[in-house]
Amino acid sequence: MCQVEEEDGQYCQDMEGEQHRVGLAQKCMKCKEGSAALIIRAGDAFCRDCFKEYFVHKFRAMLGKNRLIFPGEKVLLALSGGPASSAMVQQVQEGLSRAAPKKLRFAPGIVHVDEGAVCGRSQEERAQTAAQMESILKASGFPYHIIPLEAAFKLPGSVLQCHTPGHRNNYKECVDRFIQHQQNLHNTTNEVILTQVEERLTRLRTEDPERQDVDCPLPDSTGNQLLSSVHTQKLIDLFSSVTTLTAKEELLQTLRTHLILHTARTHGYSKVMMGDSCTRLAIKSMTNISLGRGAFLATDTGFSDERHGDVVVVRPMRDYSLKEISYYNHMFGVQSIFIPSLDTKASAKASVHRLTEDFMTNLQADFPSTVSTVYRTSEKLGVTPRGPAASADVVDRCLLCMCSLDTHFAEASAFHATLVSEQFSKKTKPELSTAGKTCCMKTGDCAGHCGNPSKDCTSVQSGDGKSTFLRLLCYGCRLTVKEMRSLDMLPPYILLQAEQQTRRAEMKKEIQEFLLCEDETSDPLTT
Repeated sequence: MCQVEEEDGQYCQDMEGEQHRVGLAQKCMKCKEGSAALIIRAGDAFCRDCFKEYFVHKFRAMLGKNRLIFPGEKVLLALSGGPASSAMVQQVQEGLSRAAPKKLRFAPGIVHVDEGAVCGRSQEERAQTAAQMESILKASGFPYHIIPLEAAFKLPGSVLQCHTPGHRNNYKECVDRFIQHQQNLHNTTNEVILTQVEERLTRLRTEDPERQDVDCPLPDSTGNQLLSSVHTQKLIDLFSSVTTLTAKEELLQTLRTHLILHTARTHGYSKVMMGDSCTRLAIKSMTNISLGRGAFLATDTGFSDERHGDVVVVRPMRDYSLKEISYYNHMFGVQSIFIPSLDTKASAKASVHRLTEDFMTNLQADFPSTVSTVYRTSEKLGVTPRGPAASADVVDRCLLCMCSLDTHFAEASAFHATLVSEQFSKKTKPELSTAGKTCCMKTGDCAGHCGNPSKDCTSVQSGDGKSTFLRLLCYGCRLTVKEMRSLDMLPPYILLQAEQQTRRAEMKKEIQEFLLCEDETSDPLTT
């Protein structure tokens, strides 16, 4: 330990000396000619032009290396207004411009979720922020959708279902077909195009005679029409029923994801771009491990997230640090909006998210490789189905996050040990003597989560609706729901889907003895 401390102290002294030696007089590490305008890491000095080229190349390389976005595909950009998502939109704008050497070939749209109701903001403040956001969205030239969080109370139950993805063609075939389509468009005569545009402008001027400077209007967008005060009050009551800030942030992220997913499906988007940076993903990795979501790190922090089936979530900003994004936005005038969130002005110990963020940022200040180490470690993880559902065609999924359930394990698992510990910590001494061997811990899902609770189990009654609801969730989502005082305040689409899944499970249990197993349905001649 003493040797480690001495090495760390020597490293800090070397870094301080290096910072004194590096200055603006240093030359760019790439072109070797221009003066350094910024220093990303120790020794990595860039001039203004080389830094822009480096930033743009990293974004293009991330998309080109994975080849998940096909030419002509509709992609929805999730814009929160923060630095990372704003830089992502800027990169897409530059990639679609005529001056780009290698143009992006997909059709983008933008979605913004207004979360002001749960952050205690007034209607006037929300309207002012929405006006600023709408001006940025209009300037982008892309179709956009501004959705209030209250719209979660009007979502259909199908948003919680994993849809089968359509047929995915070969990437090269899609590129060739897109190029051929572009050539056919160029072969169209200019006279026909000018005639169509002139007819459209004439029709608009006829409808509105006072407006003579009509430009081609943007595609239809979902304006910032706030829903009724009834839904707003329901949303406030829902988050008021959650006892901890950690659970509130997890619930907010779940509802936000459902809204973005529904918007993508409704308007025909097959991909969704998130603006998660390397710094944010490193913090998210540590937070998810603390919240019992370690089994889903590859899904929650990887480049692609295919848990929804027909809509794939991609994270093209995952190789950028927050420092690089901040430099780029400042140097090239990328506009962003500060919008207060749930943890704004909260103390470092207010939630697991804030505590992890404070720990990572403080450690990063002293040891600059902290974020990259955590990020690269989580990047090596993969998704491997486990448990009895791994070999089945249909995998049981969590009702809220839609990841595969991580609760179907034997008694020797860490999950079972955690549940047993919770079980005995909640019991009183008389209850410990009466539970005996008749408790349903053998299923590996006790403390209200067992699949077939016995009559002698003193922890949960058979008619407990919350225990039935918890059986549909993964371990991480169970911790969130346990912090809620009542389930009745959840949006109707969640309760409806939970009821349908519960009835389906009960029906399957009733006819289980009449179902044929896979071994019985196989051809006896081939066995």
